[in-house]
Amino acid sequence: MKRVIQAIFVVIAVSLVVAVAIRLTGDPALMIAQGATNITEADLERIREGLGLNQPFIVQYLQSLAGLLTWQFGNSFVGGTSVTLLINKALPATLALAFASLFVSIAISIPLGIRAAVSRGRWSDQLIRICSLVGLSFPNFWLATMLVLLFSITLKWLPPSGMNGMQSFIMPALTMGIILTATNVRLVRTTMLETLNAQYIMVARAKGLSERKVLYKHALRNCAIPLITYFGLQFGTLLGGIVVIERVFNWPGMGTLAFDAVAARDYPVLQAVIMILSLMIVAINLLVDIAYGLVDPRIRTK
Repeated sequence: MKRVIQAIFVVIAVSLVVAVAIRLTGDPALMIAQGATNITEADLERIREGLGLNQPFIVQYLQSLAGLLTWQFGNSFVGGTSVTLLINKALPATLALAFASLFVSIAISIPLGIRAAVSRGRWSDQLIRICSLVGLSFPNFWLATMLVLLFSITLKWLPPSGMNGMQSFIMPALTMGIILTATNVRLVRTTMLETLNAQYIMVARAKGLSERKVLYKHALRNCAIPLITYFGLQFGTLLGGIVVIERVFNWPGMGTLAFDAVAARDYPVLQAVIMILSLMIVAINLLVDIAYGLVDPRIRTK
């Protein structure tokens, strides 16, 4: 209950900072009236009244919080489209891409990290570490562009952009997966090295257990706490941090929605996106804490 109460205050604090910061960027009425001729202050005031911007700030802010509880965020300043409708279209796309990217990273990094730890100091360990350093050096937009040039322009195997079937997931998920793997391999290697020196690993090997069972059942499970923590934080980062990838691949997700809202000073859309992502990140952190007890019974709260 303490964690839930803390999560509520975090979401309120984040949403308040965003609500204040976005209003420092300029007047949406001027953006809407841009290009029109003979616009008077009275015309701008009517636009503000139509958008609800003539109300006190605290009233506008409380309305945005109430919208989070009822999942009704009002209408966009640009085009008057329902913000709820925009969120319902963008959120599943972002969640799907984030899950796919994290799955790719975990599927690659855990076997490679274990292999590097087992063969410490050998050529395979050195090769994996060099590749991880190279992966850390890749800007995500550059890697995304190279994949588009290779698989879409040259080989014509995959669609270059958009969200049209399972093939559309391959390049965006592979781009983010490779970037995340570069860090995750080093984390898995470090935690496994610490675990492999423990006495219970020596006992498991002395019992005649297969090396695969020793590594994946005993060693990996006991070093899972830092891995779960980092993977959980990575997923939260993915939810709000893949805007560049979404722009490169024209992915209809929350990042693209927030980017367009910032450019247009679309208060309702941006506030809704930030509050939803903040709530999801806080919830993920809470689930990570709960997962500790499932992985390691010794730290369950009684």
